[in-house]
Amino acid sequence: MKKARYIRQSTSQQSNLRQLAKAHPDEKLFVDIISGSVPFDERPQGIKLIQAIEASEVNYVSFHAIDRAGRSTINVLQTLKYFFDKGVVVKIDNLGLESMINGKANPVFNLITTILSELSSLEKSSLLERQAEGIIQARLRGAYKGRMKNTSDSPAMTLDKHKKTIKALKANPNLSLRQIAKLASDVDYKVSANTVKKVKGLLNRTVE
Repeated sequence: MKKARYIRQSTSQQSNLRQLAKAHPDEKLFVDIISGSVPFDERPQGIKLIQAIEASEVNYVSFHAIDRAGRSTINVLQTLKYFFDKGVVVKIDNLGLESMINGKANPVFNLITTILSELSSLEKSSLLERQAEGIIQARLRGAYKGRMKNTSDSPAMTLDKHKKTIKALKANPNLSLRQIAKLASDVDYKVSANTVKKVKGLLNRTVE
């Protein structure tokens, strides 16, 4: 068997990867640090794994769980079908199942992976719906503290971060955004005209 292990994670955890390499010395690791919503064949390491399969360098692939292969049912099933068509055995560790037995499709594997991938898709969809409903309710109560566009900070956090810009804006209301940016910036604090524009917009919202 020419073994490989595919890992998808949202953030970098190098210590975990070293442990995995030691735990599975006979497997070539393919590690993607990427959102699960990206289809398998569009992920950088997913593409490399497919290339290795096409080059007959891999014929056995392990996943910790079925949701590592994809978040949508269609994508998961398409990926599994690709592996099967290429004669690649897939093992799902947390299920203890392999996709083929003696070169033939394992019907139990197909049934369980289809059900689990569908449940994963439903869970993600339900989570997004609940999140959207929560935001709507918070907005109705006037309690929503959403993120500014193109930033990971909430409006309150952004205003707190740019106190020098706020001070420059209040002291010089007639200056241009570029002039305010230049005035507010110093050795320890740099701000762009676009950021000044965002901060000014937030200030106007708080006044309203």
